[in-house]
Amino acid sequence: MAKRGFFRNAMDAMIAAREKQAQRYVTGALLMMDDETLRANGYTRTDLQRRNTTPYLF
Repeated sequence: MAKRGFFRNAMDAMIAAREKQAQRYVTGALLMMDDETLRANGYTRTDLQRRNTTPYLF
């Protein structure tokens, strides 16, 4: 098994951070919708609030 390089590890960490940031943004946008719309799309406000534990800063 080949050893992963510094730049590959840095890129992986950056991608993971951006994915978390995007998920927080989407969850925040979904929480602005009314309960009926959320339910129609398969979400519940409680699950979204549980998922959105860290505020979106950017």
